[in-house]
Amino acid sequence: MLLDALLLQLGYNATLVAIGATLLGISAGVTGTFLFLRKRALVSDAVSHATLPGVCIAFLLMAAFGGDGRNLIGLLLGSAVSAGVGLWCLNWLTRNTRLAEDAAIGAVLSVFFGFGVVLLTVIQTLGVGRQAGLEGFLLGSTAGMLWADAMIIAGGGAATLVLIMLLRRPMTLVAFDPEYAAARGLNVSRIDMAMMGLVMAVTVVGLKIVGLILIVALLIIPAVTARFWTERSDRVVLLAGLAGGIAAYIGAAISASAPNVPTGPIIVLMAFALFALSLLFAPNRGVLAAVLRHLRFQRRVHLRQGLLALATGQPIYEKMTLRLLQKSGLMRADGVATEDGVARAAKALRDEKRWEIVRADQSHEAAAALYDGLRAIETVLTPDQITDIDARIGGPKGVAS
Repeated sequence: MLLDALLLQLGYNATLVAIGATLLGISAGVTGTFLFLRKRALVSDAVSHATLPGVCIAFLLMAAFGGDGRNLIGLLLGSAVSAGVGLWCLNWLTRNTRLAEDAAIGAVLSVFFGFGVVLLTVIQTLGVGRQAGLEGFLLGSTAGMLWADAMIIAGGGAATLVLIMLLRRPMTLVAFDPEYAAARGLNVSRIDMAMMGLVMAVTVVGLKIVGLILIVALLIIPAVTARFWTERSDRVVLLAGLAGGIAAYIGAAISASAPNVPTGPIIVLMAFALFALSLLFAPNRGVLAAVLRHLRFQRRVHLRQGLLALATGQPIYEKMTLRLLQKSGLMRADGVATEDGVARAAKALRDEKRWEIVRADQSHEAAAALYDGLRAIETVLTPDQITDIDARIGGPKGVAS
């Protein structure tokens, strides 16, 4: 069943939902990257929670005028208006009061969401809220989704993605250096508002699939996941979109193959799974890479200390140091240094004396700042400088290999 869902073999509507969810995931991942780089991740939380009153008010208005309160376009329009009002309140509080942005976010988020919960409770007491399926907007639900609803979500996700691609360059510049962007003549406040508008669009489009509570996870987790893999902003954007799309596609497929499984939470769990894999196995910033770097550093320290001990005739008690020296062919099993070990030990001791001269000489202040006890002096000084230092030390001249 799951394989059929992954291969888009569960029917036209399920296929359309999967495609729509994938487009939404890509849009959310790319949009969230700019929020993450701009250090405004919590803004998406405020925008998403501010949509609930709009959904409820739109339902009440459509029902009051004899229309279908479950009309998705009407509900999305209501949520968009409500999110826009919430975003305006957030910006007004940040610019015209002494409230920091995080405090303003907390105020807007709690007030709007509290108002929305009250309206949702009122609707449910009228006996029509559950039938309308409004609770599905909290955590997302594709059960009973109509073909027209799936088309709206797929089209909205695609349109949002196109807008993101058109605005990606100025948004990237503002995310990294707003002062430089302003100096280049860009209107930073308008670009920020455009960024927030795209967040609002992704939030509104994703209400039916992911839900207003969990959409923030789909906006931020893919961006954080991508950050583990690269240092370049353009690649972070691409990888975040890829991670968001994969998480949404697999989550929608699982939800389609198991109808009792909620769509939004599964998509978020898939996004977290990708995040966990990146956290553990990313080549430069992952936990495994950090552990391997630490082990390599530890090995270098033990070898260095062992060589210095061999050069000065001191006993070596550390088992790891002895094991590394023997494994590297620098010491025999009986504790006697090999020919290579003697040469390496003499080189290590002479380098320490060289570094002592360098650190005491103000003319080598820049080179001395690089000393860490492990760095090869040949990577810092020229052969002529090393020859001069050797002349001051006495003994063999030149760069020992």
